[in-house]
Amino acid sequence: MTPFSDKYNLIVVLGPTASGKTTLATNLAARIGGEIISADSRQVYKGMDLGTGKDYSDYTIDDISIPYHLIDIVDAGYKYNLFEYQRDFFTCFEKVQQNSMLPILCGGTGLYIESVLSKYKLINVPVNESLRLELEDKSLEELTAILASYKTLHNTTDSDTKKRAIRGIEIEDYYAQNPEIVVDLPEVKPLIIGVNVDREVRRQKITKRLKDRLDGGMIDEVRHLIQSGIDPQDLIYYGLEYKYLTLHVLGQLGYDEMFNQLNIAIHQFAKRQMTWFRGMEKRGFTIHWVDALRPLSENIETIIKFL
Repeated sequence: MTPFSDKYNLIVVLGPTASGKTTLATNLAARIGGEIISADSRQVYKGMDLGTGKDYSDYTIDDISIPYHLIDIVDAGYKYNLFEYQRDFFTCFEKVQQNSMLPILCGGTGLYIESVLSKYKLINVPVNESLRLELEDKSLEELTAILASYKTLHNTTDSDTKKRAIRGIEIEDYYAQNPEIVVDLPEVKPLIIGVNVDREVRRQKITKRLKDRLDGGMIDEVRHLIQSGIDPQDLIYYGLEYKYLTLHVLGQLGYDEMFNQLNIAIHQFAKRQMTWFRGMEKRGFTIHWVDALRPLSENIETIIKFL
């Protein structure tokens, strides 16, 4: 095992989009002997590279390849879920430790990160046909109210469609009917590092990165995915870049309209990410924030001091 593992068995590097968290995490991994486990809900999909920001070059430090996990693990078009993520994370977590390396969880999907740190009770809940029939005639508003009676709705995507809301109720009802279910997960002792970036700098970086990716062929990537047989509605489901670029490819949005709407949507997304991370602090997690504008080497030394 890595010499840092006595105090912590997991490092978490989180932050909003365009904050430079992957660069920090991979350089830290190179320094201390770590492997990256992604916490990005869209980088799991094969072929969705530019739109999800898979900067593969970040995983090579001084000609050394940093091992990474949970990137490119399912086909585009599939709807990967939180249960699968938690299951796959802990499989990788134990594997990395068996490799005598320190797992570094890196990403910006707050729900994925918190499902690991809080060890959410997630199981593969079976379909309840009678409950679905009972709920199918209710409005989305009624379904949302029912779901809210079971739990606090931190994630609005739980109820953005009737289908999702019904599935959410189905899951919560199963948990309520089976309180004896115990999910046995490995212990995590996390050091949580947050990458903080000035709001205006973040806005500039997001817009520049969007322009660079569009110049780098992001529209062609979406066009290729559709031509390969992916249902455009599945790409729209993934949101952000894939939503707006698909609408552009389908002729429903002009280029300038697509760019402006997408740019705004990414800024809003980054703001929601920070809101989630601040919420984690209120829920009892200690996040040690480092400044994205500080030299990388200084931030790494700061993290090592925590270790």
